[in-house]
Amino acid sequence: MSIRHLDRLLSPASVAVFGASNRPGSVGATVWRNLRAGRFAGPVYGVNPKHRALDGVPIFSSAASLPAAPDLALICTPPATVAPLVAQLGALGTRAVVIVTAGMSAAQKQAALEAARPFTLRLLGPNCLGLLSPHIGLNASFAHTDALAGDVAFVSQSGALVTAVLDWTRSRGIGLSHLVSLGDHCDVDFGDLLDHLASDARTRSILLYVESIESPRKFMSAARAAARNKPVIVLKAGRAGHGVQAAASHTGALAGSDTVYDAAIRRAGMLRVDTLQELFVAAETLSRFRGSRHGTLTLMTNGGGAGVMAADAAAREDVALADLGTTLKARLDAVLPAHWSHANPIDIIGDAPVERYAETLAALLADEAAGAVLFMHAPTAIVRSEDIARACLPLVRSHASRVM
Repeated sequence: MSIRHLDRLLSPASVAVFGASNRPGSVGATVWRNLRAGRFAGPVYGVNPKHRALDGVPIFSSAASLPAAPDLALICTPPATVAPLVAQLGALGTRAVVIVTAGMSAAQKQAALEAARPFTLRLLGPNCLGLLSPHIGLNASFAHTDALAGDVAFVSQSGALVTAVLDWTRSRGIGLSHLVSLGDHCDVDFGDLLDHLASDARTRSILLYVESIESPRKFMSAARAAARNKPVIVLKAGRAGHGVQAAASHTGALAGSDTVYDAAIRRAGMLRVDTLQELFVAAETLSRFRGSRHGTLTLMTNGGGAGVMAADAAAREDVALADLGTTLKARLDAVLPAHWSHANPIDIIGDAPVERYAETLAALLADEAAGAVLFMHAPTAIVRSEDIARACLPLVRSHASRVM
């Protein structure tokens, strides 16, 4: 695997768009608009022999006419033009190219790879949405919106999933470090990006949408290394039947046995989820919960059923529940009714007022023996959930690494 020049791809100092346009609905126009509308501070060059200017910005006629070699180039031109452009850019000194262009034949993809090889130029795509690096204000894509800056990275074989994640994360106020659409991944693939993101200081966790893996050994090596340092969550599509056929058709690669994928994901130390909703929940959990160093968990709930189900889930995942101990039980006795559960899960009883929630949480957070705390609340007519949230929010904010 190689992470060579991936910094130029994900954190470029300058960007050029080949096929920049003002034609409504065109990919070139959308990519150009997104780049110009972002907070990207570096030079942005437009290249199109049909235009002298766009939005009051001078447009260049060719790669050779650019004032400097861009770190990153986005190609939104017809398939037959891609390989010659890659060769020209490589000769100029560009070392990363996003091929947004769709409809390239196998021969055209191979020609682009061969044009890039002498310059160790990296290719993302073809047939991809592009990428976003919100920390530097880079929206090098034809997505319909930009992303909030944060510490969760998302790499996807589906451009549609990238836009779905963009919509959902913005609606929930969740920030992202990088979003990458692999497309047909003729060069840069999951293994390369996992290797890079594992050492990326701005990325604390990684989400993957996978349909197929074409370099299994490379992927497994990178996945193991990444999962040792950061949580890696995988949504693997194409479990069986029509799903397998659809995945193979979409990516143009053999999807492979789901049982093999399942075992490989577990062996690498990654976590597999089964639905887009589960991926969203994982993203929110990873964004809001800053990995606890505590090895145990305390469950706090106002309902016995929720506590039992949470304890079952903890047992399935080999998560140890904290031993409350004499000191912590005494603290809890002081704030809870005499008939509280006196065990972990801690059932504060369904009629709990706001004060009981806040005082119980404070008692748990005052004792390191409680470990991490999973706070669960089932709504009742006795007290408003919003009032509980307001009362507990200062405690949650001051102990962000312990409360879920």
